[in-house]
Amino acid sequence: MTLSMNTRAISNIGRPDDPGESSSEGAGVQPGQSEVSAADVPDSDAIAHELQLILRSHFFRTSKRSQQFLSYVVKYRLDGNLEPLKERTIGSDLFNRPADYATGDDSVVRVHAGEVRRRLENYYQAHPVDSRVRIELPLGSYAPEFRWIQNEPAAVLEPDSVHPNTIAPAASADQNMSAADLHRRKNSWVAVLTIASVLTVALAGFLVYRVVASKSALHQFWSPIFVTSKPLLICLPKPICYRPSVALFNRYAKTPEEFDREVDRMNQRPPLKPDDKLTWSEMIEYPDLGVGKGDVAAAIRLSSMLGRIGKDSEVRIGDEYSSEDLRTSPAIVIGAFSNRWTMEMTRNLHFSFVENHAVFRIQEQGASGRSWYADLDRNGQIVEDYGLITRLVSSSTGQFVVDIAGITSDGSEAAAEIASSREGLKNALRNAPPGWKDKNVQILVKTAVSDGIAGPGQVVATYVW
Repeated sequence: MTLSMNTRAISNIGRPDDPGESSSEGAGVQPGQSEVSAADVPDSDAIAHELQLILRSHFFRTSKRSQQFLSYVVKYRLDGNLEPLKERTIGSDLFNRPADYATGDDSVVRVHAGEVRRRLENYYQAHPVDSRVRIELPLGSYAPEFRWIQNEPAAVLEPDSVHPNTIAPAASADQNMSAADLHRRKNSWVAVLTIASVLTVALAGFLVYRVVASKSALHQFWSPIFVTSKPLLICLPKPICYRPSVALFNRYAKTPEEFDREVDRMNQRPPLKPDDKLTWSEMIEYPDLGVGKGDVAAAIRLSSMLGRIGKDSEVRIGDEYSSEDLRTSPAIVIGAFSNRWTMEMTRNLHFSFVENHAVFRIQEQGASGRSWYADLDRNGQIVEDYGLITRLVSSSTGQFVVDIAGITSDGSEAAAEIASSREGLKNALRNAPPGWKDKNVQILVKTAVSDGIAGPGQVVATYVW
């Protein structure tokens, strides 16, 4: 999401909710936990040094939000001030939420805390013995803990004091070890060898998985987004939207209370007849409305996929992004006829969106090019839609762009499903020419729509150049 950092709180400083993590306001100081002073934290210089190593690692370097989050909570923990380490305060300071926002309805802090925990876990798995201190963020708390790694010297045994588990010299063993001792010793070695074999097989399986995953169509399709550490922009359209004015609602209300509340006006239609006359002043532009539900579903699906593969993203809506943004950051552009950037970038491609006398279609280039239209039932409801995935390695903006668009927003949702699915992209690119991952790609998909809900996307055609 597009997030703004509130600099009044700190100047030098980012997944689904963790199970068991409270969605309440707390999490700074747990029950029974008291405030701490800086003196209670030993060797803060070592902790600060460890923090910088973590932030410079590739696990955090690609996520400014995770860097900000971890820096924020460590700073206040080292200062001995746990008061800011509460969900609502963090949401206000780091994510520009109102000071009294409802944490139960907005999980931004919990989501980013879970992301930081995952990145910390990955960091310490990759650096198991490199640190004097580990920085941890416990579940259910935003106050970090510091676990010191003790490197104690091995115990020195005196010649006359042999530890009970120490194996005696071979000569003594031959003389004193009983048959039962020999049997137990043999079983111990068998157990050790068995465990070693299991670990070897597990490691080999993990390495094979990593190689396969790195070569999957999904990772190859999206690999250009990792060229830059900048977050990928997810750009949604927001068409102009009008609603009847309050005066019009009141004029058609059967009782004084019928449209008295905003929630009623937002969810009920005034009882207008087809031949009723309206004036333009009775229609009011509402800037908060206008994003298509299928476009929103596409953005959520794509943002979730990007999180899984370790790429930060920011959602921009309507006029929140410009040509300058698209020239400086990789982007996903969602929507077709509602988004002028899609219409410009796909205008002369193999598959493009075409409007003719208010009839919309996807058109294939060439004299014998095919056309695809959304299908309507007798009531004018969409029952079949088409979407287009367009991957431009270097678009007219000079940046990597993936365009996810449908004739209606149902097509956008179906296209996003394919573009975020390992199996979907594998099927779409099964017959793609060698080296396709470095080329431009278009994938045409269709979906059946039932009761306003888009079904699974099906690949119709793929074009690579």
